[in-house]
This record gives sequence, structure tokens and C-alpha cells, in this order.
Amino acid sequence: MGELASRLIEELNCETVFTIPIFGGIDVYESVVVTWIISVILILLSIFFTRNLKVNNISKRQAIAELIVTKLMGMVKKMIGEEGEAYVPYLTTILLYIGIANIIGLFGFKPPTKDLNVTIALALMSILLVEGAGLYHLGIKRWLHKFIEPIAIMTPFNILDLVTRPLSLCMRLFGNVLGAFVIMELLKLVVPFVVPAVFSCYFDLFDGLLQAYVFVFLTSLYISEAIE
Repeated sequence: MGELASRLIEELNCETVFTIPIFGGIDVYESVVVTWIISVILILLSIFFTRNLKVNNISKRQAIAELIVTKLMGMVKKMIGEEGEAYVPYLTTILLYIGIANIIGLFGFKPPTKDLNVTIALALMSILLVEGAGLYHLGIKRWLHKFIEPIAIMTPFNILDLVTRPLSLCMRLFGNVLGAFVIMELLKLVVPFVVPAVFSCYFDLFDGLLQAYVFVFLTSLYISEAIE
């Protein structure tokens, strides 16, 4: 168990890759560098798949790109509904990022979602989008009025909801990624051959993609509620 504890601490520690020598030194952590790598991968794939687009006689590359985009955006659109269609591109991008971030450990990188700072940032971005959508669609007066619904005595609880929602998004994503890591380490200690590889297909692939879906689904649900 001591070995597991040391491995857990090692995985939770976010190492500094390099320091930018301005403002007294800005540390750039491993999770930030891996996020940059994911961003570069997505940008390069976007450039590759969108070169020489055509309306007729499209290439196989364009057909694959259209299939991926249509399926992903269609899935997100079903979550959020017609009224929230403007937010589909953002949510699809977040879905892609978290999905790749959760499975990138298969390629020897430490998933950025193991860094609590990353999940906090994602949750805050989503909640800011939710409240911004509410303000835009309802206006300030109607948006403020939602805090006293259904009765004024519920106001403190509605305000508390602003805190609990990002906390819920953050801890659910972080906790599931961390929990999967702990289970895999235990399996490696108990049965070091074959079994960990089988379970890795579930925890690193299926569960990682599932957590990306759940994060986007909850954000879509919150936006739908905010713009009603």
C-alpha cells in the first residue's frame, strides 16, 4: 500500500516543465503543456480534414470530416435543444478536448484532467457560459428574478446553486479520473498480468469518453435551464 500511496502522490503532483522568466517567473505545469499538445493535435487535424473542401464529388477525407462533425454536433444539439444551438460549437470543442485529455494517458502522457486546476477552470468556464447565456436570453431583470423563484425564501439556496454547480462539475470529472487511476494501480499490484490491460480498455477509453459526455451533458442541461 505504501507503493500505491507514493504512486498516487506522484500522479497528483503537477510538475513544472519550465518557467517563463517574466513577472518574477511563471511556472508552466505539465497539464498546461499536455493541453497545448492536445490543442495542436486538434488544430492540425482540422487543417488536414478541411483542405480543399468541395460541394460535389467530395473526397473520402472530407466525408470522414463531415461525418465526425455532424455526429458530434448532432449529439450535442440533442442535449441542449434548438434554443441553445448557438452554444453547440463550444460544447462540441469541450467534448473533444476532455475526451482526448482523458485517454491521452494511453500514449504515455499524464491526463490534464488529473490536475484539479484544469477541472476547476473547465467548470468555471462552463458556469460563466451558463450564466452569460441566461443574461443574454432573459435580460438582467428576468435573470435576477430567477433567484427568487419559486418563492423569495429560496433566494439563498438559488445563490448557493451558483457555487455548487461548478463544484459538482469539477469534482465529478476530477474524482472519476482519479478513481480510475487508483483502481488500475490496485489491479497492477494484485494481478500484474493481462487483467490490468483488459480493465484499461474500460477505464482509459470507455470511462474517459463517458466522463467527457457527462460533463457536456450537464453543462447543456444547465444552459437549457438558464435560457428557459
